Amino acid sequence: MSTIYEKYKTEVAVEMKKSLNLSNVLQVPKIEKVVINIGIGKFIKDSALVADIFNSLKSISGQKPVMTRAKQSIAGFKTREGLEIGIKVTLRGKRKWDFLEKLVGASIPRIRDFHGIKVGAVDKSGNLNLGIKEHLIFPEISPEQVKTTFGMQVNIVTNARTQEKGMMLFRLLGFPIEKRDK
Repeated sequence: MSTIYEKYKTEVAVEMKKSLNLSNVLQVPKIEKVVINIGIGKFIKDSALVADIFNSLKSISGQKPVMTRAKQSIAGFKTREGLEIGIKVTLRGKRKWDFLEKLVGASIPRIRDFHGIKVGAVDKSGNLNLGIKEHLIFPEISPEQVKTTFGMQVNIVTNARTQEKGMMLFRLLGFPIEKRDK
C-alpha cells in the first residue's frame, strides 16, 4: 500500500479520533472514492484525440475509464441525447490511495503558479473538488507525445459530513490547503 494510506492508518486516524473526541476508530472520517472526470465536448469530432484522452486517463488512473453519455439533448451545446460527451473513472481501494499519493506527492507540486488549494474547494459535505487545467502535471504523461492538453475534474469523496472535518482530514493527509480564505 502507499505511504499516504499508512499515514492515514497510523497518524491521521489517531489524531482525528483524539481531537474530535470520538469513541470508535470507525467514526473517523475517511476517503471513500476518487472520481476523475474529463469533458470531451470540444473534441467529439476528432476520434483520434478522444482515443488519446482516453488512453491518457487510463495511464494516469491505472484503470480503464468509462465513456459518459448525454442525458438530454441541448441545442445550444450541439449535443444529442446518448452522445458520448465525457470520460470518467472511479477509483476505490488500493488504486485510490496510489492516485492520492501521486497527486499530493508529485502532481500538485508541478502546477504552475500554485499557492495552495482554496478553502472553498472543500464543500459542505467534506468532499474535495479540484479542477486541473493541464493533464501534463502527472508523471506518466510525456509532454513530447501529447497532441493536445486538456483539463480534468478530480472529486475526492469522504464520509466527513461537515466541511470542518473534511478540511481537517485533508490537511492531516498532507494536502496543500491554504491557511486562510482569500
